[in-house]
Amino acid sequence: MRAIRRFTVRTVLPAPLEPLGQLAMNLRWSWHAETRDLFASIDPETWAAVGQDPVRLLGAVPTDKLAALAEDRRFLARLTVAAGDLNDYLTGARWYQSLPEPGGTPDGAPAAIAYFSPEFGITAALPQYSGGLGILAGDHLKAASDLGVPVIGVGLLYRHGYFRQSLSRDGWQQERYPLLDPNELPLTLVRHPDGTPARILIGLPGGRELHARIWKAQVGRVPLLLLDSDIEENEAFEREVTDRLYGGTSEHRLHQEMLLGIGGVRAVREFCALTGHPQPEVFHTNEGHAGFLGVERIREYHESSGLDFDAALEAVRAGTVFTTHTPVPAGIDRFDRELIARHFGGDNEAPGVPVDRVLALGAETFPGGEPGVFNMAVMGLRLAQRANGVSELHGHVSQGMFAGLWPGFDPAEVPIGSITNGVHAPTWVDRDVLEAASREIGPELTEEAHGWTAIERIPAQAVWDLRRTLRAKLVAEARVRLRESWRLRGAGDAELGWTEQALDPDVLTIGFARRVPSYKRLTLMLRDKERLRGLLLHPTRPIQIVVAGKAHPADEGGKRLVQELVKFSDQEDVRHRIVFLPDYDIAMAQHLYPGCDVWLNNPLRPLEACGTSGMKAALNGCLNLSILDGWWDEWYDGSNGWAIPTADGVEDPDRRDDLEANALYDLVEHNVAARFYDRGPDGLPSRWLEMVRHTLVSLGPKVLASRMVKDYVNGLYAPAALAARSMAADGLAGAKTLAAWKAEVRGAWPQVRVDHVESGGIGDAPEVGNTLDLRVFVSLGDLRPSDVEVQVVHGRVDGADAIVDGAVAPLKPVRRDEHGRWFYEGSLALDRTGPFGYTVRVMPAHALLATPAELGLIAVPADGEGVADGLPLR
Repeated sequence: MRAIRRFTVRTVLPAPLEPLGQLAMNLRWSWHAETRDLFASIDPETWAAVGQDPVRLLGAVPTDKLAALAEDRRFLARLTVAAGDLNDYLTGARWYQSLPEPGGTPDGAPAAIAYFSPEFGITAALPQYSGGLGILAGDHLKAASDLGVPVIGVGLLYRHGYFRQSLSRDGWQQERYPLLDPNELPLTLVRHPDGTPARILIGLPGGRELHARIWKAQVGRVPLLLLDSDIEENEAFEREVTDRLYGGTSEHRLHQEMLLGIGGVRAVREFCALTGHPQPEVFHTNEGHAGFLGVERIREYHESSGLDFDAALEAVRAGTVFTTHTPVPAGIDRFDRELIARHFGGDNEAPGVPVDRVLALGAETFPGGEPGVFNMAVMGLRLAQRANGVSELHGHVSQGMFAGLWPGFDPAEVPIGSITNGVHAPTWVDRDVLEAASREIGPELTEEAHGWTAIERIPAQAVWDLRRTLRAKLVAEARVRLRESWRLRGAGDAELGWTEQALDPDVLTIGFARRVPSYKRLTLMLRDKERLRGLLLHPTRPIQIVVAGKAHPADEGGKRLVQELVKFSDQEDVRHRIVFLPDYDIAMAQHLYPGCDVWLNNPLRPLEACGTSGMKAALNGCLNLSILDGWWDEWYDGSNGWAIPTADGVEDPDRRDDLEANALYDLVEHNVAARFYDRGPDGLPSRWLEMVRHTLVSLGPKVLASRMVKDYVNGLYAPAALAARSMAADGLAGAKTLAAWKAEVRGAWPQVRVDHVESGGIGDAPEVGNTLDLRVFVSLGDLRPSDVEVQVVHGRVDGADAIVDGAVAPLKPVRRDEHGRWFYEGSLALDRTGPFGYTVRVMPAHALLATPAELGLIAVPADGEGVADGLPLR
């Protein structure tokens, strides 16, 4: 019989054990080995059975066992130490506290930063993630906590999380969505002083309302707020808004993103009011899903200060950071324009936020854009004064992808920068590796390169023994998971004896694990199955491959790729050398990265935004074998792994895959395997171990999430906070002034032009050392010289007279002539030989702009006037 009501009865700990509850409810345990050791010592078998989840452990241990522990002086002493260590971690000054006083002086760091993401991968015990975006968000919060950065995480609580994956007998992906009870998770409800749960409310069309309560996960020092719509105040349709991650109809996704963005801002306000936490000065939108947070903040400014839409927009933009994670338009959330109009107009239109202005934020007004579409990434860029990609290459790709929003500017000047992702070492580095590194570097893994050179002192034999131990641990784990997978596929014990010999702890092990969209090319390794079979079964230099990954439930093509890989790995002659492990998650990944010798990544370049799995592998002494894409394009140096050659320019996708697969096979056979099995008289692969050491020394300080978060603080958060304060000063005078100035400039810009350019001083045969004198006449209409900057752009030119690697120099206004034109002048020193050219341009200029390209306005000489022909210099 089914229960008519379900609830969870929480454990009441004996008073001496109450600190255990505090330790369990702070997710720092997920990256703090000593705390996990303490929980494991309570009941090792139960600890393993509950998936190393402290909350479930405390609910599963019998009360008599807890009573005995409450009398165990040795255990209580360990508990006191662990609780004291957590308290020191939460209250002590850290890196951020050494910066100028938060919220104090004008150059001080932000008092708080709100970080919005649709998913967060903190631990397998809180399954609110699907892949790289969520794992990155989780690592961001953990590193912020370690550094003392006052971040507030904001997301949704999905009652079914992402799906759990298994396989059918014929290798087809199966999905199941187990129900998650928040009371069984490391979460607490945000409550009012009288104990009632805090609620937020957003409006929907037709007078409907969407209610949500706020759960808090404590990630070290960082609170993570998760909104939950599965409450009695909602009708059945609204209760399902937070049912699962990345599922449902377009309207369902829109409701999720409205709740995340609009509801998230309201949840932050409620949380700060109830707890005294400083209100955020900076709002960080991690991908476009939370973009509506800007719309909500515009409404706030109108309601609290009476700002009109334009002034409120400037105030919002100044304190907003937008990070894009996709290098392809297909990866961006786009909604039907009428769907947006229905949800933000009519009876649901917010005061001060006209629906036409909301629609304009997401309009694809660039060449090739669709007029009937609302683009969340475009809205994110228009609502943020600062934006970035997640690797240097991805930043360049993003500049090209969104260049249409800044017409007239070269892609390199599109105001999208880059901060390369990093990974949280205490989470992803195996404990044995971490302890070996810490002995040489110190307990805190530093971002300073010189600190990591100490790794070179670890003896080669010790490195090799460690690598063999980690590989053996992975093999043991893989066999258990493989056997369980086959049981779920319907195999009986009599069929599964072979799994005890699957994989070999002494064979070169290659790992490949990630989501399964087509561009990541899960099955590139299968292009020539006989060639792959030969590598797997080589008599003296065999390889073995461990594969994992989930296809999106709606991606039939991705599921076919999984099935193709599984069918090959099922074949009796190779199944001991290549395995597919279902249900890839954080727990599996923490075995995979350390245990593999080589981490394979073969996306279609340049479609991998970053690819942080290779970073996690590298921190464990695993060598990367990858297409030069994402972070690997930036930090591959020829000695820390291998770069798979790409067939750039080959338009036939099958031909390209064939070429790149053959290059992969060649690298594995002649370079990777050859070096791994090249043993000296001492039995050690000395050249391989040199690469392992070099990988740790060269990549260790670069790939850390602590380096990444510092980059965000210094490069984006602090400047955004300064800009937000400038806007807010004197009763938001800055926002009002900037909005009025922008309106004036936009209205006058059609009259701005470069009328005439003259040059002199170099003669007919210019030489290095000559000075080029420039005189420019510019019409500014109703604008003043203080409203613009007139620049000369100069540098080497190519065969089409395009300026390459151009530099910019300002020209000075001298006087106004009788025709109303402004006369500017300046000079250039010719410091290089070869074809040289220049042009002149006019751009808006204001102290409150983050970049001169912000307005997307530019004036250049008509018909090429004033552009040199590429004069040859001697």
